[in-house]
Amino acid sequence: MRPKTRPRRRGLRIVVRSLVAVLLVAAGLTGTVLWQHSYDLDEQRVTIRHGGHTLDAVLAVPRDGRERHGLVVYVHGDGPVDATHDDGYKPIWEAGAEAGYASLSWDKPGVAGAPGNWLDQSMGDRADEAAAAIAWARARPDIDGDRIGLWGASQAGWVLPKVAARTPVGFVVAVSPAINWLRQGRYNLLAELRADGASAARVEAETARSDAVRALLARRAGFEEYVAAMGGDAHGMTADRWGFVSRNHTADATRDLAALRGVPVLLVLAGQDTNVDTDETERGYRQALDAGGALTVEHYPDAAHSLVKRSVERSEPLFTLTALFAPRSLFADGFLYGQRQFLDRLDRPGRIDRPDRAGRPG
Repeated sequence: MRPKTRPRRRGLRIVVRSLVAVLLVAAGLTGTVLWQHSYDLDEQRVTIRHGGHTLDAVLAVPRDGRERHGLVVYVHGDGPVDATHDDGYKPIWEAGAEAGYASLSWDKPGVAGAPGNWLDQSMGDRADEAAAAIAWARARPDIDGDRIGLWGASQAGWVLPKVAARTPVGFVVAVSPAINWLRQGRYNLLAELRADGASAARVEAETARSDAVRALLARRAGFEEYVAAMGGDAHGMTADRWGFVSRNHTADATRDLAALRGVPVLLVLAGQDTNVDTDETERGYRQALDAGGALTVEHYPDAAHSLVKRSVERSEPLFTLTALFAPRSLFADGFLYGQRQFLDRLDRPGRIDRPDRAGRPG
């Protein structure tokens, strides 16, 4: 009987060693994920009162021991966005923290349990909201009221200059903004059709449907009329969304941009943007702001609209793995460094860069 026990023991040892190896790998991967998702800042939940309701916000503060910090106030793009944008803002917050700036962002109304409904808002409503957040921040002893600015992406391009018209801001970072709502929508439609390799017949049909929707918006048609005009197919539109589009489809930043003259503005544009006509955006910003000499334009040729690397955005598995194991690497090369550098130049134009956490100058 004794000879038979040795193979069993040997087999047991192999199983145990395999399990230990698996556990070690799992522990290592878990440690990597935890380290990659730890950011050099402290987050605290805060409440901001505005217009009879509250904004549920996150204030992310640098761990640099200073008693006061500048502040970047975040203005979301389209959609039901929470305060951290599903943690997608955190690498950008960290870049700001490295330059000595705190970040403030809030759940859109109706998102993550916040009161209200963001689809009930106009661009002016959103600007009032951001102005209230700035007033709240200026009352805090740990925020330098003279160093408060705005960061906004995509749809926020119609909000940022409205905020600046309501309250003084120290700077603005505009990421992938559009100039005109309707032209942006048509550009996006045609760009996506090209990317899909759509036939001429499909392009003609989709353009005709878009024209019909524009006509409905122009005469302020209700949702029921929209559905009827679409032959009973709402094409994913809801009554709330139709109300939002009806309320905001005339948005155009051309005149509003005048409020940013003399304000340091960083315009960030993506080379693979199928949502926004970046040539039109850059032209509009330069016409409105170049005379003041305070405009900086940065281009990221390999970036999609979100400033995520286009190659990463196109692959859901790659996006998921990168978000899990290397979230800072989601963004186009140099984007996070550019965010930090812009803030550094506001306060310390002669500062010598040191390597950041990813080993890049910063």
